[in-house]
Amino acid sequence: MTWNDDWASEAACKQAGPDDLFVRGAEQNRAKLRCGTCIVRAECLAEALDNQIEWGVWGGMTERERRALLRRRPNVTSWRGLLEAAKADHVAAELPEIVRSA
Repeated sequence: MTWNDDWASEAACKQAGPDDLFVRGAEQNRAKLRCGTCIVRAECLAEALDNQIEWGVWGGMTERERRALLRRRPNVTSWRGLLEAAKADHVAAELPEIVRSA
């Protein structure tokens, strides 16, 4: 699984209503549940963080959670670069297990 530049077409929420991910309170937790099954969650989150999108649930994080992350990691210049590398590392770590079980 590599980085997907066309991530929006693969998103678990692509069939959602336009307001389903721009909610408040407990509804945010329901929106985040949808993100938990999404194969392009990292790409979505990188988009929101790199562009400092202030509203809605993106990549499984609320606007408050993203602001806190940005404050904790102010030196990150490219969230896409960071998350792409992490995703590649995760896939590489999983590969030996897949090969062993085949």
